[in-house]
Amino acid sequence: MESIKKYVLLLLLWGYGTGTWAIVADPLDSVQWPTMYRAFLSGHPVQFDDRIQVFSPESAENSLRVPIAIRMTGIEKIEKILVLADFNPLPKVLEFFPQQALPFLAFDIKLQQASPIRVAVLSEGTWYVGGRWIDAAGGGCTLPSAGRVQGNWEEHLGQVYARFWEKTPELQRLKIRMMHPMDTGLVSGIPAFYLEQMTLTTADGTPILTLQPYEPVSENPLFTFELPKTLSFPLQLYSKDNNGNTFKAELMP
Repeated sequence: MESIKKYVLLLLLWGYGTGTWAIVADPLDSVQWPTMYRAFLSGHPVQFDDRIQVFSPESAENSLRVPIAIRMTGIEKIEKILVLADFNPLPKVLEFFPQQALPFLAFDIKLQQASPIRVAVLSEGTWYVGGRWIDAAGGGCTLPSAGRVQGNWEEHLGQVYARFWEKTPELQRLKIRMMHPMDTGLVSGIPAFYLEQMTLTTADGTPILTLQPYEPVSENPLFTFELPKTLSFPLQLYSKDNNGNTFKAELMP
C-alpha cells in the first residue's frame, strides 16, 4: 500500500464540497491527463494503482507495431478495461470485457509519438489506473498499412489464425490473429476501416470475453488472452468491423 500512496492514491477528490469530481494530479506528469480524464474517465473517482501492470519496450522500434501486455492482480469485479494513448490523435486504443477470461491481454498498437499508455480498470464504481511512458519516433497512425501498400489486403480480410497452449494446469493461453488493415482514417484517401468488436463464446453461446478494438490497434491484430482450462470446446469467435462486415470462426485446441 505504501507504494500506491506515493503515487497519490486518490487522484480525484469529491469536488471540494461542490458534489462533482475534481482532477488533482497525474504521476505520469502528462499535460494531456486533464483531457484524458474528462473525455474517458469522468463520472467516477480515479486512483492510480500499481496492481495494474503495463509491459512494453521503453522505446518503440516500429511505431506501426508496438507490443503491449497488461495484467491486473487483486482487483475484483472488473466491469471494463480501457486502454488509452495520451498523445495519439486517436487516443482510445481498445476496451476489454474479461467476463470468464482472466484480466490479462497482449496486443500491438500504433503510436504517433512518445506517449503515456494508460490502462484504466472500472470496478465497483471506481477507475483504477496504471500506465507507463513509451518513447517513439512517431508516425504510426498516419502511415498506410502494409496490405494497402501491397494491394492484397482484400484477399485475406477476416481470416483467423488461432493457437492454444497450456500455461499452468488450470490456465491456458489463446493467441488470435485476425487479418484486417485497421486503417485509422488519417491517411489521405483511405477512410477509417477497423475491427470494432470481437466476441468469444462457448459452443452454447455463453460469453467468455468481449473486445472492442479501435483504430490505433495494429494491422492484422494479434491478441493473447488467458482462459480457464474448464471451458468446453469448440469456442466460437464472432467479429465485425465498422463497415458492417461480419466474420465467424470456430476455435479448437
